[in-house]
Amino acid sequence: MSFRGFSKSITRAPQTFKHKFNIGEHTKDAVYIDSERRFQELESETKKLHDESKKYFEAINSMLNHQIEFSKAIAEIYKPISGRMSDPDSLVVHANPEGIQACEEYEAVVKDLQETLAPELEMIESRIIRPANELTDVIKIIRKQILKREHKKLDYDRHRATLKKLQDKKDKSIKDEKAMWKAENDVEAATQDYNYFNDLLKDELPKLFLLEQEFIKPLFQSFYYMQLNIFYTLHERMQRCDIGYFDLTLDIEEAFHQKRASLAAAAAAKAKPPPPKPKPSRLSATPAAETVTALYDYSAQAEGDLSFRAGDVIEIVSRTQNENEWWIGKLQGKQGQFPGNYVSLG
Repeated sequence: MSFRGFSKSITRAPQTFKHKFNIGEHTKDAVYIDSERRFQELESETKKLHDESKKYFEAINSMLNHQIEFSKAIAEIYKPISGRMSDPDSLVVHANPEGIQACEEYEAVVKDLQETLAPELEMIESRIIRPANELTDVIKIIRKQILKREHKKLDYDRHRATLKKLQDKKDKSIKDEKAMWKAENDVEAATQDYNYFNDLLKDELPKLFLLEQEFIKPLFQSFYYMQLNIFYTLHERMQRCDIGYFDLTLDIEEAFHQKRASLAAAAAAKAKPPPPKPKPSRLSATPAAETVTALYDYSAQAEGDLSFRAGDVIEIVSRTQNENEWWIGKLQGKQGQFPGNYVSLG
């Protein structure tokens, strides 16, 4: 705000206060008041149409992109992770190929939906969002004129109140006469300014309301049918979705319990584990401790780790069959854990 505008705001402050609390006389134009009320409704409708259509456009695009990335992430979970990538022979295949295929099929379905819905989404942007944005710019210009009209009305009421106060004064001095002459000129100028903006808006706002009938309401209707078409396309495509890995006809909870029951049955069908080996007799010789040879240097990264250098022979205390896990061993009287893929058996 400029200094001049700030000064005017200070000057108008008393009259603004009176107008807010309905003190004193205020100029009222019933025709303009009704037009301003309709303008506020139009302003609200246009903003709502622009904001909601933009949110919907972004939400559909985001949903489809999210589904594609989600299927990729699940496929990564299903893929095998054991073995060293530098040594293809060490890779152990224990993935879920059916699950990976299901993810790839679902990704293809969503990409097909993206291509199918692209024209509809582009239509929302070009026929709803952009026109609503252009109308919003026009409404902002009119809102500035309404604000100017309100300022001129405050000046008009303020100068009239000053003139009436001087006119009602019984014993007028020369100073009062000069002040009254100035007040009359101020009232005349304020009347012209107020009438100009008041008549301008009373003439232009009805034209904008005609535009509402011809433009805004059809936009709402078009947006409705565009959404309907998008939802119908989504519903039809997902109804025809046939991915053998999933039974899409089942309820989510029912499918979960069915899957759980099949897993329990598979576990029960497995053979019982073999009985434990008999304890060795006292006369049997103590078996030689298993050892491994370090392939690389390793420095302890945390408390409980075992440090060693390439070539060191480490006595195994405990290990698993997976070399990508941590094993426990002894070296030079110290015991600790170390990565299994840093050593070689034997």
